[in-house]
Amino acid sequence: MERREEQKTEGKKLLREAGFSFTVTVALIIACSFVVTIVAAGLSNRYKETVAFRYASYLLPQICLFLAAFVYFRRTKRSVKTVAAPCKPVYFLIAILLQFGLLSLSELNGLFLKALSRIGYEQEMTELPPLDGWNLLPAMLAIALLPALFEETLFRGILTGNMRESGWGTAATALVGGAMFSLFHVNPAQTVYQFACGVCFALVAIRSGSALPTMVSHFLNNALVLAMTAAGLEDFPEAVKLPLYLTAGVVLAAVGAWLIFDKNNTKKGGIREGRSFFAGAGAGIALCAVMWIATLVTGIVGG
Repeated sequence: MERREEQKTEGKKLLREAGFSFTVTVALIIACSFVVTIVAAGLSNRYKETVAFRYASYLLPQICLFLAAFVYFRRTKRSVKTVAAPCKPVYFLIAILLQFGLLSLSELNGLFLKALSRIGYEQEMTELPPLDGWNLLPAMLAIALLPALFEETLFRGILTGNMRESGWGTAATALVGGAMFSLFHVNPAQTVYQFACGVCFALVAIRSGSALPTMVSHFLNNALVLAMTAAGLEDFPEAVKLPLYLTAGVVLAAVGAWLIFDKNNTKKGGIREGRSFFAGAGAGIALCAVMWIATLVTGIVGG
């Protein structure tokens, strides 16, 4: 009985710290972005066109994610190995195949974007730094590698890991983790795709017991986008789209089934001690929700 109470208390602490890490990350990103934008606007009214500002817009969130993770590990006295533990090589293969399979959701996300356009929403395109020649390397670092490391540390390492360790069911962990991953990006146009990615990545992290496989998958996703843009390709050629998406869909279904029926680290049940988690994450969730709505409204008014 006493042992059970200790586990319950430890579970509450883990959930509270995970939620707090999410809120700290969101608050830091908002505060730093505001300061940098004010300073940049004071230096030039065309600051958005500068390479330095474009890099800053990508690097600042990663710095904030790093700081939030640093605070988490210091507060909890936990090792980084708890979120990046060694795992079976098969899960790296599963993560890579999963990323290929997720290409099949491009059309689904396109349908969602069309639905938003019917209410007047127009997506604001994000300006990338130069990608020509050797400029592709620093862009890969800032936009592909660092997000893969730090976003996965927070979402699949700290959040998903602590939910699982605290006794949350597999389905509840994957769904809540996916929703928070999607909301964190405050991008209405990518909501469906990022939710699907978040759920699938959470499943990989649960089964493998590590965030390492999803770090690889996340990097490949962002690196592919950068490589295609650098090559002057906004999308796949029409001739290969249909067979590519059909093949990706089959792969996604196969990998999804494998992850669902894989019994490794399976836990039944719902959300245990959810109040502890949402007490820590509540402010961050509210901030993200407000920003998501503001982005949607801005896209409608601006469009």
